[in-house]
Amino acid sequence: MNQELYHYLQARPELMNFIRQNPYWYRYLTRDPSRVVEMEKEAKRFYGKTFTQKMDKMNQNIQMVGVLLQFAEMMKD
Repeated sequence: MNQELYHYLQARPELMNFIRQNPYWYRYLTRDPSRVVEMEKEAKRFYGKTFTQKMDKMNQNIQMVGVLLQFAEMMKD
């Protein structure tokens, strides 16, 4: 892995952790450092940081608040 890419990854601990958990990325990046963009997209999916994953999580939180409000209404009566 070239030094520039290594320093780039060291500055982003989340990406470094992703590579440690998925060591095949060491090979990919050693052979073709330009695949770092692809690896970052994969890391976003891995950590649940894509737009659709964030929307799903927000939707689940809204549903949970709705259930809690219904429960509070039931306990009030």
